[in-house]
Amino acid sequence: MDTKSALFYVFSAVMLFAALRVITARNPVHAALYLVLAFLQASGIWMLLKAEFLSITLVLVYVGAVMVLFLFVVMMIDINLDALKKDFWKHFPLAAFIGAVLALELASVLMGGFRSSQIAADTAVANGLPVSNTRDLGVLLYTEYLYPLEVAAVILLVAIVSAIALTMRERKDTKAQDPGEQVKVKAADRLRMVKMDPVQQPLVPPEAEEPKP
Repeated sequence: MDTKSALFYVFSAVMLFAALRVITARNPVHAALYLVLAFLQASGIWMLLKAEFLSITLVLVYVGAVMVLFLFVVMMIDINLDALKKDFWKHFPLAAFIGAVLALELASVLMGGFRSSQIAADTAVANGLPVSNTRDLGVLLYTEYLYPLEVAAVILLVAIVSAIALTMRERKDTKAQDPGEQVKVKAADRLRMVKMDPVQQPLVPPEAEEPKP
């Protein structure tokens, strides 16, 4: 076994362990950290497959930006862990079946994509043409996969709006101000005029009063 194959098995084993811990960890913050570990291992596998652009993009975009935002959202919202654990095993068979179907679909699509990309790369190398993963990816994204790219952008926008809505929801243990009500306030609502005598008699403490005969 060469070094490349050994690294592939190491990255794959760690990624499978991290993916399993994502769905079995009791703490949501720990689950998010395991997801970061899974992304890093996937980046290493892509690097072994000579997809350097995708590998660096995964680290910069998902690990460096998306997961940091996700961690902030998880830590700011109040997650009821007991409600999440309720009826877990009841829905587990259906979830496992759907997960298996998705895994088979992804495997079939990816294996076909790997074969076609390898054939195109071999053809380009045989003809003496330069091979650029970044250029080929850009051409595919903005020509053949333009509409799926736009759909993914809309989904990410909805996710951002949802994260903001979850963090800005009203909670009983926090105090907040309504800027609209503050703008509507008038001076008469905050200032009360009280008429007082110009001179007031000084208050005499009880111990200073003269005793009565």
